[in-house]
Amino acid sequence: MKEVLLRFLVGGAVVSFFAVAADMLKPKSFAGLLGAAPSVALATLSLTVMKDGKSFAQIEARSMMLGAIAFFFYAWFGSWLLVRRKLPALAVTASSMFLWLAVTFGLWFVVLR
Repeated sequence: MKEVLLRFLVGGAVVSFFAVAADMLKPKSFAGLLGAAPSVALATLSLTVMKDGKSFAQIEARSMMLGAIAFFFYAWFGSWLLVRRKLPALAVTASSMFLWLAVTFGLWFVVLR
């Protein structure tokens, strides 16, 4: 129970910090980016360091970076399909997920294996 409360407090503090920082930036579209992924990743990594040590947190951080690269390709391809091809959002999301998985497993096979 103590760990859950600590996760809640650290995660909330980091998310709040990034939300305030994002609110100061322009354009406001950055607010969603900075309010979610980096803050959750940093909170998770700091809790991982406290619980499992730095070496385990390094492995987790490396995996997060590879996931972010794969997500970049997912977002790029999805936005390309939505803007250029004017396809429905559900079809774009479903097809882009296959690209995300392919890039993720490709990076895992090349880098982490």
